[in-house]
This record gives sequence, C-alpha cells and structure tokens, in this order.
Amino acid sequence: MMQTAAPGAINNKMNQQFNHVQSAHCESGVVSNLLRHNGLQISEPMAFGIGSGIFFGHLPFVKVNGIPGTTYRIWPSGILNKVCKRLGVQVHSEKFSNPQKAMAALDQAVAANIPVGMQSSVYYLPYLPQAYRFHFNAHNLVVFGKEGNEYLVSDPVMEGPAKIDPESLAQARFAKGYPEPKGRMYHVSHVPSQVDFRKPVKQGIEQTCNFMLKVPFPMLGIKGIRYLSKKIVKYPELGERKAALFLGNIIRMQEEIGTGGAGFRFMYAAFLQEAGIKLQNDELRNLAQSLTAVGDEWRNFAFEAGRVCKARTVDQNAFVNLSQLLMHVAEGEQQFFTKLSKVKL
Repeated sequence: MMQTAAPGAINNKMNQQFNHVQSAHCESGVVSNLLRHNGLQISEPMAFGIGSGIFFGHLPFVKVNGIPGTTYRIWPSGILNKVCKRLGVQVHSEKFSNPQKAMAALDQAVAANIPVGMQSSVYYLPYLPQAYRFHFNAHNLVVFGKEGNEYLVSDPVMEGPAKIDPESLAQARFAKGYPEPKGRMYHVSHVPSQVDFRKPVKQGIEQTCNFMLKVPFPMLGIKGIRYLSKKIVKYPELGERKAALFLGNIIRMQEEIGTGGAGFRFMYAAFLQEAGIKLQNDELRNLAQSLTAVGDEWRNFAFEAGRVCKARTVDQNAFVNLSQLLMHVAEGEQQFFTKLSKVKL
C-alpha cells in the first residue's frame, strides 16, 4: 500500500515535459495527470474514488441554461480537494478579479514550467467540436506551456494536446453563469515522499456511501434519484417542447458531461477493482461487478429517454415507463451502496 513519490517541493525540471493522458472525466483526469506529472502515480479511477466523486442530485432551483440541474458527481473542485487532502498533497489555488491579472499569473507559471489546472467554460474552447461547446462552466483542463502566442492545453476529453489563443482562454476562464470560474487556477506545490493509499481509499468509500445513503435532503443521493423519477412523470404537463428540453438535459448531464451517470458507475467499479487489489479485499472486487450492472441500467434509461426525446412525444405512458426505469436504478444503487457501506476496510 505504501508508494514512494517524488519527495518534497516540486522540481521544476520535471515540468518541462507534460504527459497528456486522455481521461473519462475532466476533474479526475486533471488530478491524476497533475499528480503523475509530479511523481505520484495514481490512476484516474483511483483519484475519482478517493475523491468521493460519485454522487447524485436533482436541483430544480439550480438552473443550467434555464433548465433544472441534474448532477452525477460532487461539486466542482471537490474531487481535487479531497484527493489532495487525503493523500497529503499540497495544492496552491487562486481566483482573480479580472482577466488581465489571471492571464499574467498564468504566464508567470508557464515561464516557470509549472503546469496549472484551471476551471473553464467549454463554450469558449475553440479546439472542441462545435457539438460539445455549450455553456457549462465546470470544465477542468491543464495549461502546460506556450508556443508563440498560443497556450498548450492538456484537456482530458481530447486524444492529444491542443492549442488555444489567449482571448478564447480568457473568455473561458471568466465565463458568466453558475458556477462562475473567476479565473480559478491551481497547481501542485508539494507531494509527500511516501503515500499509503489504505486510509484514503477507506475515507473515500465511507464518504461516498454517506453521500448516497444518508444525506437527509430528498433531492440528493439515492433519495434524489427517486425524487427525479417522480418529477419525470409530470413532464408531459410542461408541453412537448419543455418536456423534451428537461428530459434532454438529464441525458446530456448523464452521457455527455464528463462520463455522467452510467460512466461514473463504470469508473467507480474500476476504482473498486483497483482498491480491492491494493487492500487485498475480495469483497470490493466482487462489488465492482454489481456496480457495472447498475451502470448498464443507467445506460438503458438514457437510451429509452433518448427515444422519447427524438419522438417529441408527451405520451404519458412513455414517461411512466421512464419513471419506472429510474426507480429500478435507484433500487439497484440502494442495494449496492448498502453492501459497500458494510465492507470491512
């Protein structure tokens, strides 16, 4: 369980080469890439699991482009903060009052060969395909260098590094709307000489189980999945256009933003497999298989919801069927996280 990492403060000579690795999800991908770059070998699933990344919430009062928000992961920066705290990694993070100060600080870091993570809006990232560019302000990426006037970007969703002009990057860093990035950037400043993964894995699992099983609010955790199931039945009352928009946003947040509902379950299953090996715990590895089955149910829900959206129907039976599928998902998650919470770590 004990792993040796690059000791002490970060050696800037290491930062001249940044190894871009394509990832499933932006924040866990950035975290694993930055930590690996600084000498601490950690996979994306392990970062996601230790960071208690998996979650669920349906928040009608939090609007995303005017539509009630649905989240399948914890709040922005939550994974980064929890992983680093639990592993004893120090991170320097800051926000800025205006783009000029933010870009000057970025240039200073780039000149010092320090790769920096940052929060941005995908809408202003010209290297992304047009279909993926909409107003979503919680996307994470790494800037690790500069060629001429353009910045070198390691974006987890891309197969390889990309380039971006300063104007577009400044727009992405200061996009308006929830959650507002405010030029936020961060970098790893210290890693411990040795890291024991046993306690961080345990902390990550325990908090995830609490998030999914014990949060008292009806819109969060497994209660939130059931809450959304009951809301979907009423979508036909909104009319054809609004019903399609509301349902479509659930699918988008599940299947297109990062890895969403189903993909997060598959990644968490990979975390449990790796954790089971590290902790020599067969129960964790066995539970990984049952979570993969839950991920398949999420995908089935997304497929059926997509058919309803394409048909542009407000047929009540179609929405009742979707509600029942989601209730079945909730039951699967209830059984899985209850079993996980009882594993002795």
